[in-house]
Amino acid sequence: MTSFMMIPEEEAAGKVKAIMHEGGKLDSLTRDIIALTVSVMNGYDYCSSVYTAALRNLGLDDEAILEVMSVVDLFSGLNKFNSGLQVEPDGKPWYGCGGHKLNVVDIH
Repeated sequence: MTSFMMIPEEEAAGKVKAIMHEGGKLDSLTRDIIALTVSVMNGYDYCSSVYTAALRNLGLDDEAILEVMSVVDLFSGLNKFNSGLQVEPDGKPWYGCGGHKLNVVDIH
């Protein structure tokens, strides 16, 4: 994967614009929630602040942003826990690594 630091600023800006602002199947709110999640997981305060502000501009209040961060915290912890235990897939119905049961119909 190419780091933005290794490519010209114009190219990096074009990539961000193409992914974050030019159509696609995901709406702006979903893309910004993903961007905030990745920024928080990478520990990058600047982008975390930028995307928190973007989510507020899209209508999320503090309670909704806290809910996003709660999901990030939950699955970060569960992923680390399961990774530490070296949990293998077992073919049982999926419960979201400790969450709700997901029906096959729900993922289509």
